[in-house]
Amino acid sequence: MPNPLPAKRIFLSPPHMSGRELKYIQDAFDTNWIAPLGPNVDAFERELAAEVGTRGAAAVSSGTAAIHLALRLLDAGPGDRVFCSSFTFIASANPIRYEGAEPVFIDSEPDTWNMSPAALSRALEEADRIGRLPKAVIVVNLYGQSAKMEELTALCDRYGVPIIEDAAESLGSSYNGRASGTFGKFGIYSFNGNKIITTSGGGMLVSDDTGALEKARFLATQARDPAPHYQHSELGYNYRMSNVLAGIGRAQLEVLEERVRARRLIFAAYESELGDLPGISFMPEPAGSRSNRWLSVMTVNPKESGVAVPALLQAFAESNIEARPVWKPLHLQPLFDGTAYYAHAPGESFCEKLFAEGICLPSGSSLTEEEQARVISCVREEWKQGIAVSA
Repeated sequence: MPNPLPAKRIFLSPPHMSGRELKYIQDAFDTNWIAPLGPNVDAFERELAAEVGTRGAAAVSSGTAAIHLALRLLDAGPGDRVFCSSFTFIASANPIRYEGAEPVFIDSEPDTWNMSPAALSRALEEADRIGRLPKAVIVVNLYGQSAKMEELTALCDRYGVPIIEDAAESLGSSYNGRASGTFGKFGIYSFNGNKIITTSGGGMLVSDDTGALEKARFLATQARDPAPHYQHSELGYNYRMSNVLAGIGRAQLEVLEERVRARRLIFAAYESELGDLPGISFMPEPAGSRSNRWLSVMTVNPKESGVAVPALLQAFAESNIEARPVWKPLHLQPLFDGTAYYAHAPGESFCEKLFAEGICLPSGSSLTEEEQARVISCVREEWKQGIAVSA
């Protein structure tokens, strides 16, 4: 019979409650503000905007909804193109299709693993030449690390193309002293259960354009016209956040910096304890940026290590440890078969290399030292076997 799994499972990035959430939830119950909207929603919007330094914010049901609303506000639709990072979760690009627009995918670059300025430059030059500039560029800040936003912003400004900054994974991160998610026309955050702070499910759209945010709130509440009866002149959505969930978010936001520090310490420990193993490299953090290290991610060179990612994932599974491959690039997804794609350099698709060699390690801010030691031990044991086999 197979050996039983260790009793306690180590999860990749579980929710981490502070205990303060119950106060805000109780307030919602005591005042009977249970349905969407309410005092917690209003306060959460103000507090999040103050945290990141934007003029306003709109709380919605998910980060995906926030991207969708941003595209609506920019009038993306059939016949339009939207450029998007390829190395990301599919939620970054699905809203492009919601609006009937055409996605064009842009490769990553080595310094941040995020959108390549070189690839974006070529894509914009070609689009300008043929008269098909995109309605927007969706730049994703992967695993908590900001993209090279100043370079990307300069490129988009040159062609008059707005940026939607997908900071779903990077709340609490910064780039050259500025909060991640605040460089574009719109920024979005996610509060899904696995994010650095969570509302169970939810998201936020941020911008300095408060008029656009008011329009977003209108669209997110079924686009109901200001009339005494139910009247609708535009297509709207049921995208607003509930007052109960916003209360959870307010308490979580209070401990954001604690969660960032905890995850950065976890990443530092992995790097210290595993960085000496042949073939291992960790996600970089360029000078001037500060990643929240939402997930600790490393790459494994099978030629140097004698270990391949599938074997390491299997070893984790046998030890009752949740680890995952990195995101499969969107230009390789069956859903987006045949879409245009611009590589980092001719013949050099960097995100495909990351997909072949990347792995996400358990990174939750509640991860104990004992649990982290189990993860490290599992990796080192696999390396011993790999080196023995390849010797």
